[in-house]
Amino acid sequence: MKAIGVIRKSRRERIRREEFEELLRSAGYEVVAILEQNREEHPKYNIGKGKLEELKELVRELWPDKVIFANKLTPSQAYNLWKELRVEIIDKWQLVLEIFEKRAHSKEAKLQVELASLQYEVPLVKEAIRRIKLGDRAGFKGMGEYQTQQYLKHIHYRMGKIRKELERIKADREVKRKRREEVGFILLALAGYTNAGKSTLLNTLAREEIEARNQMFTTLDTTTRRFKLGGKRVLVTDTVGFIDGLPPFIVEAFHSTLEEIVKADIVLLVLDVSEPWPEIRRKFLASLNVLRELKTLDKPMVVVLNKRDLTSEEDVKDKAERIMEIVTERGINVSRVVSISAKFGQLEELYGALEEVVLTLPKYGAFEITVREPEKVPQVMALTSAIGEVLSVEYGEETKIEAYIQTGMIKELTRLGVKIRRLNQPEHRESLKDSEGDEYRR
Repeated sequence: MKAIGVIRKSRRERIRREEFEELLRSAGYEVVAILEQNREEHPKYNIGKGKLEELKELVRELWPDKVIFANKLTPSQAYNLWKELRVEIIDKWQLVLEIFEKRAHSKEAKLQVELASLQYEVPLVKEAIRRIKLGDRAGFKGMGEYQTQQYLKHIHYRMGKIRKELERIKADREVKRKRREEVGFILLALAGYTNAGKSTLLNTLAREEIEARNQMFTTLDTTTRRFKLGGKRVLVTDTVGFIDGLPPFIVEAFHSTLEEIVKADIVLLVLDVSEPWPEIRRKFLASLNVLRELKTLDKPMVVVLNKRDLTSEEDVKDKAERIMEIVTERGINVSRVVSISAKFGQLEELYGALEEVVLTLPKYGAFEITVREPEKVPQVMALTSAIGEVLSVEYGEETKIEAYIQTGMIKELTRLGVKIRRLNQPEHRESLKDSEGDEYRR
């Protein structure tokens, strides 16, 4: 389909043409023209009357299927523009929802997209009802007043049903998440701006082949895969990408998916380091805003500068330092800033950072496991190796095993009749020092 794009820039709205055009292409539109204007918002048309006349000429000349605004339109503005242009009018967030609808595959993702679309449609229907009562328009989508009122009731009914279904899916996921924690998994969540390379990173970490394309919003379905970090078992989850100014109705609709970030032990915030610094800064701050809205900025976070193969070492180092300046200035809990190339499997810095951060998690610690019955040593060793990392073993009348394990697995070990004592967290795993600590007994 053919589309004309409209961008209005102002002091409050700094819209990037390149990103808007990329959104249009991702939605499958042929962009026949882009109209730009620098001015504050016009209350009736969003753009000025002179620019509206110019847009009319383009519509008559190019016959587009839609006119798409990069700015958010009020229901009244959308109607006024339709009345003048007589062509379908949508804005950036309706465009994003169109992309979401094409990319949603799982039942949950489809429900989330439908909920977001219905939430967006409610004010449009209410505006249509107001217009009908003023005698200004013959209904919504060709419907009369009564039909439009009934349609609004249907929207609210359908939204209620979707929310209940998403709550059920959320409850099922919560059961799975608790079980994963019980069996000793560390939970990582990939977060960041759309098209930063999160899916490629998941594929490299877990040796998978999940779809990863160089386009916006490839991932809508939550994907979780496992991998090993040393002797530790880790689950990594890919989540929907962020975009600047992500509106509350999309955050709400996708909350059950974004909750994977909320429930994670560590957040990996992925950025494309090959982009110019102003773009990296903008996307970093936009991502932080979403994480702040999700109330996850207090979690351990590793900032991952991806695609380092597309730029120089000096450039990567400079951008990493600038990221840390922002982090320090704003008091954000960032454990490390690392650079990687997910495409070429260059993840050494990331592995090292994760090893360090995991050891600081409250759920993961150093313990001394004392086995009094020799015949149980092989069983205890096997279980300890499966749920953590054995550091040293001292055989004797009582076998003493020093290991890093997840605290949630202590109950599993005590069922074997062992004694468990927490050790001081060492600066290095090789230099464990005993200390009197809490004892966990059967």
